[in-house]
Amino acid sequence: MEKKELHYIHSFADYVDQFIKALIDYSPKLITAVIVLFIGLYAVRLINRLVRKIMVKREIDPTLSTFLADSLLWAMRFLLFVTFISKLGIETSSFVAILGAIGLAVGLSLQGSLSNFAGGVLIILFKPFRVGDSIEAQNVAGTVSEIQIFVTKLITGNNQTIFIPNGILSNGVITNLSLGKNRRANLLFNISYDTNIKTAKEIVMQVMQNHPKVLDNPAPTVVVNLLTDSAIQLAIRPWSKNIDFTVMCSDVLEQCKEAFDAAGIAIQPFTKDSSK
Repeated sequence: MEKKELHYIHSFADYVDQFIKALIDYSPKLITAVIVLFIGLYAVRLINRLVRKIMVKREIDPTLSTFLADSLLWAMRFLLFVTFISKLGIETSSFVAILGAIGLAVGLSLQGSLSNFAGGVLIILFKPFRVGDSIEAQNVAGTVSEIQIFVTKLITGNNQTIFIPNGILSNGVITNLSLGKNRRANLLFNISYDTNIKTAKEIVMQVMQNHPKVLDNPAPTVVVNLLTDSAIQLAIRPWSKNIDFTVMCSDVLEQCKEAFDAAGIAIQPFTKDSSK
């Protein structure tokens, strides 16, 4: 019994000696890897902070600068991790292959999200609109509140929040109402056939010329847009600054109606032209 116990003790002592020897032999790699890890983490933070400051100094779009800085951060972290495990003596080629297979599987399962991610990258890079712009897209209209990497956030005129996936947004038609400095309205009035067209046009022109928010250049115009079965359709086309557009349209419509009433010009009910 004592011999067996002595054998166990000697075997355990041998295992401990072998472990200590292996640890001593492996310690240079371990120490080197830990040093590389800590220096790398410090360098990654330093480089990322420096890149963000440079982009802010050069006044790069905030959404684009955040996206680029975050992408660079994760790319550097991945490279640091690969360097760390290579310093530990682990074969990196098989590890990278496993990561590639996992990435492919995740990509196939998240095709919709990747489409939105790609759309977000395109929107950020090519800038069809910016934060604060008024746009119309996907049958909704609103002011761009935030451009995220997967969705774009719009605030409508009645203060509703709408999130549009960037995939369909980047592949669809986008009307940017804020891209130009000025904007032209196309207001329609149907008047009776008994009306003198010249007189009606003079009244409309006077209203537009007297309005402080209607621009003189480009000059406002009023033309006969259509002759329907029951009315003469006038197209009233004043220009204004983008910021004044909504108020200007409302004022011109109201003042034209009052001026027509004062002149005894009858306004006909509006009927949509079926040919359009």
